[in-house]
Amino acid sequence: MEPIQVTKSSMPDIQEYMEEIKDLWDSQWLTNNGVKHKKLEGQLSKYLDAEKASLFTNGHLALEYTIEAFNLTGEVITTPFTFASTTNAIIRNGLKPVFCDINPYDYTISTDSIERLITDQTTAIVPVHVYGNICDVDEIERIAKKYNLKVIYDAAHAFGVTVNGMGVANCGDASMFSFHATKVFNTIEGGAIITKNEELVKKLNILKNHGITGPESVEYAGGNAKMNEFQAAMGICNLRNIDGDIQKRKAVVDRYFERLGNVNGIRLCKPRLGVESNYAYFPVVFDGFRFSRDEVFERLKTKNIYSRKYFYPLTNSFEYHGDKYDINKTPVAKDIAERVLTLPLYADLDLKDVDKICDIILNSDNTECDAILALSREE
Repeated sequence: MEPIQVTKSSMPDIQEYMEEIKDLWDSQWLTNNGVKHKKLEGQLSKYLDAEKASLFTNGHLALEYTIEAFNLTGEVITTPFTFASTTNAIIRNGLKPVFCDINPYDYTISTDSIERLITDQTTAIVPVHVYGNICDVDEIERIAKKYNLKVIYDAAHAFGVTVNGMGVANCGDASMFSFHATKVFNTIEGGAIITKNEELVKKLNILKNHGITGPESVEYAGGNAKMNEFQAAMGICNLRNIDGDIQKRKAVVDRYFERLGNVNGIRLCKPRLGVESNYAYFPVVFDGFRFSRDEVFERLKTKNIYSRKYFYPLTNSFEYHGDKYDINKTPVAKDIAERVLTLPLYADLDLKDVDKICDIILNSDNTECDAILALSREE
């Protein structure tokens, strides 16, 4: 059996992409705010119903430069239930991450816990939309206004998601979107900052181009984080097909819910009321099921099916912290991280393969898998 990966990149028809890039051989303008870059920037602003966009070579640098552009100091409240990039972007700006627990329903930051973590050193909140699940943006906005804090969303998982008809790109002071190859929408690698703040976009466009402000003027110690024309062309093509891809992903998620939605010991999460999801990931929490998360992971792997322990480990447990943080202070995040598994999900995943995955999870009479698991325990 061909391996089933946890995700697979959406790609346009090769002829469509070739047609999109062929004029680059005429212009030979391959980077530095070229025609494709400008075209994609405009199309994304329209699709996301947002005012301003700044494209980056990847989502991490988009987030890191945005934190820098706001001149933040001191402490930033965030969540440990995220990819390493979120925490690293804060630390690489010389700031202290203060880790807030998550809620047990959709695994986003617990707004009930934020206020007690605020000190006179707090300057911002960096919440994370998780798996396409959206933070309580209204409550975060209330808290931020009360304490005069910046809000920068890590929206890497939330491309195209809406809340009560409003695009999530409009939430907070800025939102970072990742266009990595594994995301719902990709530009091979890439990312963007979406914001209403025109001055922020101007500064980001300078920072990502070495801090250059004129032919003989460099006002900031910037870096190189510009999206190139081939990335932008891939984005232009993929954006034409994004709505269809999201519908295909929805069909996969619906089948998972049909098969796993009423199984004792398996917890699934549905989008909050008013949220139109992008079906970015399919997280399953094994809580009292006949097999643990790790055992399900191994059972699938024996059949050439690759799931992901995502997010695990928590970012507040990374080795480079030393003993600065106690993960027991974020108990919900710790519990979910030890039980969650994201199952394969991508637009072209055949529903027969979804059934196969579910059969392996649910079928306790699987001698081959159990024999391999028994051997691994003995080792």
